[in-house]
Amino acid sequence: MILYFVRHGEPIYDPDSLTPLGHEQAKALSKRFLIHGLDRVYVSSSTRARQTAQPTCDLLRIEPVVCDWAHEAKAYADFHAKDENGKEGWILESAPMLEKFSDPEVLKLRDKWYTHPYFEGTGYDAGVQRINTEVDNLMLELGYRHDRESGRYYQVGEPPKRVAMFAHYGFGMAFLSSVLDIPYNEFLPRFNIGLTGMTAILFYHHKNGMVIPQVLQHAGDGHLYREGLLQSNF
Repeated sequence: MILYFVRHGEPIYDPDSLTPLGHEQAKALSKRFLIHGLDRVYVSSSTRARQTAQPTCDLLRIEPVVCDWAHEAKAYADFHAKDENGKEGWILESAPMLEKFSDPEVLKLRDKWYTHPYFEGTGYDAGVQRINTEVDNLMLELGYRHDRESGRYYQVGEPPKRVAMFAHYGFGMAFLSSVLDIPYNEFLPRFNIGLTGMTAILFYHHKNGMVIPQVLQHAGDGHLYREGLLQSNF
């Protein structure tokens, strides 16, 4: 199985929607998916994510599954922080918090990084657990049991060949770190996703029965180059 994660196109945040360029980016993306097709489409309940997925769903004649748990507002509630001036925003915008992420004592905790006293009272632990639970439920629906102790998957059903999730940057950082078993505090500072950036993850089946997710590409934007739409990607 290949799992695609796609960020939405250029947004208007209020009211929640896409700009004209965002709609063009979504159309360019649909042409890319048309080449190999998709078996299922999952989408955040936000309008901008649904509008990004719609051209693909129309071309492939797929009814998307709406996932309210993937909404950006829920991810923000889980993973916000204050910057050096006391202004609240995403963790990535907080230099003090990013500095704590790379503290050697925090890094030693690996996937339990949020248990360090630095993060007491933040709610990051609940956020990680929420995302992990939803990811594991999704993967089980797709035919894989996720063993978080070993960071492996095991096939328990018949997985579809190609699946896409259309959502958001902030949510995507938590989602991808969970799928790949890379601690959020290590994943977040080192990865980015441009507008309609596509991450492709192959679930590779080994002979002994275990399944390992392998990143084929991260935040690919070749469809935007092809259509001359890259200028507002970040």
